[in-house]
Amino acid sequence: MLTQTSLGAELPAVTQVELGSYRYRVFVERLGWDLPGAAGGIDQDQFDRADTVHAMVRDAEGRLCGCARLLPTTGPYLLSEVFPHLLDGASPPCDSAVWELSRYTTEMVEEGSDNPELASQRFRLLLRAAVEVALTRGARRFITFSYLGVERIARRFGLHVHRAGAVHLVDGRPVLAFWIELDQQTLAALDLAPPAN
Repeated sequence: MLTQTSLGAELPAVTQVELGSYRYRVFVERLGWDLPGAAGGIDQDQFDRADTVHAMVRDAEGRLCGCARLLPTTGPYLLSEVFPHLLDGASPPCDSAVWELSRYTTEMVEEGSDNPELASQRFRLLLRAAVEVALTRGARRFITFSYLGVERIARRFGLHVHRAGAVHLVDGRPVLAFWIELDQQTLAALDLAPPAN
């Protein structure tokens, strides 16, 4: 049984360490990313701050098996500060209704093969948790960037997705920026009710 949670930046210290360790194991050890903020087995950078919100997924044993970071675009965020070229000359959004979705994954860090159906369930649940918490904070759109395959998965789930720029190679892999509209299409795809006005 998978469970989802969403937390603000006031994470308990033990959860901060657990989240940082999970991200390090996925992004640094497994995917080989060179992350400036990653040290001592923990991934934490300048975008993990007071207004950061985290969505997480846990497995039946309570182990972390998915995370996402959400940031308001009214302050500095990863796409605007580090990867603005992915927007092909367009200005990075700065709007209280637009939040960045970054550092998201549902990779398993435990040994053993992963069941593709379960991996899909985890990713859908993570997106659901991210959308749910973002809506409570006034978000109406996500801006994000990821590997090309992630965009395909989001479309397959039925989310309202459209590109914010062309595909670029980052470390030899195709990456693109794209929008996720938090509209009726996306909410229906994730079995979420529209927010109360």
